[in-house]
Amino acid sequence: MTGRDDIKRPAVDSLRVELGPRSYDIIIGERLLADAGRYMSSLKDVVVVTDSTVAGHYLAAVEESLGDARIRRSSIVLEAGERTKDFDHLRELTDGLLDRGVERTTTLIALGGGVIGDITGFAAAITLRGLPFIQIPTTLLAQVDSSVGGKTGINCRHGKNLIGAFHQPALVLADIKTLDTLTPRDLLAGYAEVVKYGLINDADFFSWLENNAAGMLEGDSAARRHAVLTSCAAKAAIVAEDEREADRRALLNLGHTFGHALEAETGYSGALLHGEAVAVGICLAFSLSERMGLCRPADAERVRRHLDAVGLPTGLGDIAAPSWTADGLIAHMARDKKVRDGKLTLILAHGIGRSFITGEATHNDIHALLKDALIKPRPINII
Repeated sequence: MTGRDDIKRPAVDSLRVELGPRSYDIIIGERLLADAGRYMSSLKDVVVVTDSTVAGHYLAAVEESLGDARIRRSSIVLEAGERTKDFDHLRELTDGLLDRGVERTTTLIALGGGVIGDITGFAAAITLRGLPFIQIPTTLLAQVDSSVGGKTGINCRHGKNLIGAFHQPALVLADIKTLDTLTPRDLLAGYAEVVKYGLINDADFFSWLENNAAGMLEGDSAARRHAVLTSCAAKAAIVAEDEREADRRALLNLGHTFGHALEAETGYSGALLHGEAVAVGICLAFSLSERMGLCRPADAERVRRHLDAVGLPTGLGDIAAPSWTADGLIAHMARDKKVRDGKLTLILAHGIGRSFITGEATHNDIHALLKDALIKPRPINII
């Protein structure tokens, strides 16, 4: 050992996702990567899966920590980007695991953002009919959303995340210091998922974000930690109630049905990040709620004003796309996982912190909303 255990460690926050035999902890704090081996000391053999961007920042530190804990380790580095979530890269990953002779006791570690977490979790679910895996999310979006809850999967030509499995991680380590290396654009994309939790069922948290978003986005570690902790606690509570999205968990998709359609229309490219699509989707959901007389116009405007103030896109005109049509977007939405008996289920709102699940929005309601939202595109500022 290197004497690392003699080093005074910063305090951490810990949450438990209560799922019976599949329960696990979410650990939130600073400089957790250097302590990763200590949290995994019972393991014997791991494969770290990461991408080409994250590897340059954090792979060496994680491998060193695992080595200090005398854990056998190897690594697989995939391309960075949303397009890695496809069948070709899944095959590359599973072949790489089998080439290494993994056994059912081998643990996969997803080191990266949502793309790496999703594809690694799915590979863990299907390789040898199930391997344990651990999430070490390095982006804000992954820390507050995709690393928690066990949704894993890849995209296909029919839509986003349509091929996958529920497979819970054994542990989530969210090191908020990794947020320091994100670009402003990537940080903002994650922030859209943070806002979502306030809009679902925590109006006080949304008010806190209105007052503290600037500091959080500029690097206030206390604010970042509070936002990650609050978001993870909200998601953990909902997942514990409804692990496989039979009912209440669908609330976590506020803005996502619209957002996934936008991502599909832009080809899952760098022209539109997932969180940016969610931000626009949230605004569309509140606009539709307003048009249907479900929430006050002031609430919909308050949501738009806040997202716009922090620099997120809030309308279709903020996205560079060659051709938007209401029918084209609705066709993508029709492939959504929440479609039941051919009817689209949406997450709408009675107000801030009062979201609900409904199948009452008609095709005409959605078509009229999208048609009105189609204004001349104004490209977003890609930093």
